[in-house]
Amino acid sequence: MDYTTINKFQIKNYLAEMGIHPAKEKSYYGIYHSPFREDKDASMKVDYNKNLWIDFGSNEGGTLIDLVMRMEKCSNGEAMRLLEQKLSGNASFSFHGNNIPNTKKEQKSTMQITKVTELNAPALLDFLNKRSITNELAKQYCKEIHYSVNEKPYYAIGFQNNNGGWALRNSLFKGCTSMDITTLFHNDNNKETCLIFEGFTDFLSYLVLKKENAPKHNTVVLNSVVNLPKVKNELSAYRTIYAFLDNDESGRMAVQELRKFCKDIRDMSVHYTKHKDLNDYLCSRSAPKQVAKKKPGRGLKM
Repeated sequence: MDYTTINKFQIKNYLAEMGIHPAKEKSYYGIYHSPFREDKDASMKVDYNKNLWIDFGSNEGGTLIDLVMRMEKCSNGEAMRLLEQKLSGNASFSFHGNNIPNTKKEQKSTMQITKVTELNAPALLDFLNKRSITNELAKQYCKEIHYSVNEKPYYAIGFQNNNGGWALRNSLFKGCTSMDITTLFHNDNNKETCLIFEGFTDFLSYLVLKKENAPKHNTVVLNSVVNLPKVKNELSAYRTIYAFLDNDESGRMAVQELRKFCKDIRDMSVHYTKHKDLNDYLCSRSAPKQVAKKKPGRGLKM
C-alpha cells in the first residue's frame, strides 16, 4: 500500500480498533481524549469527512499516518508498515466510516498463518526483554507466529485466545487474527477472586512483579477492551475483581463498565498512576537508577 491509500482508511475506525472512542460525537466529527498525553478535557477532534485529526492541546494534527507516528513514537516508514499489516489483516477496517463488506471475498482476511513455533526469534525475545519480561515466562505463555499479509512474510509474538486465534505483537505491529479473550483458570470452581488485564504484556508483567510462573487466581486477559462485553457473565459471578487496566480514557471507561455488573472492583491502576500501564510500571522499576538508591517500595499489594 502507498501513502495515499493508507491514509484513506478511517481514523475513527483505527481508534475504535485500539479501544479509543469519542467523548462527544456528531455525525461528521468526534471529540476524543488525546491518546498520547493526559487530556481530561477531550481536546482532540477527528473530522470524519476530511479524515483528519487535530489536537488543540498540543497544536498537532494530520493524517492517519501522522497519528500513528505520534501514538507509537515511530518514523513515517514504520507507521506505514504497521498500518499495512493491521489494515490488510483486518477485514473490519474500511475506506469509509460506515462501509460494511458485503461479499465473501471482501470479508476474507488476507492475513494467513504459515507457521507456529516455540518463541525463539532473537528480535521478538529482545522486544519482550526490553519490556522486562523474561524469556522463561515469554516461552511459557507465547508462541512465535509466522504469517503473511498479501504474500509478504512477517513474524510476531503470539498469545492464544479462547477461540484459537492469536493476539500478535512485535516492535512495529499490534493486532490479532481474531478478536477474543483469553482465560486462565487456577481453580474453575473458585469464584472468589479474578484478575483482569488488558493485554498479555501486562499479564506477563504481573507475573514478573509477583515472581510467579502462574497466577494464583483465575485470570482474564481481554486482548482489547472492546472484548469487555464478552466477559460480563463470567466476571459477574466473582466476589472480587482486580482490574489491571491502562491509565487512559479507555481503561477508566472499562473500570466504570465493570462496576455495573461486578460486586467488588479493585482498580489496581492506583498503584501505577504515573505510568501508562502495568508494563510501563515494571520497566520503570527495572531501569538502572541514576541517583542514590532509595528504600524499595512495597510494590503491588493485593
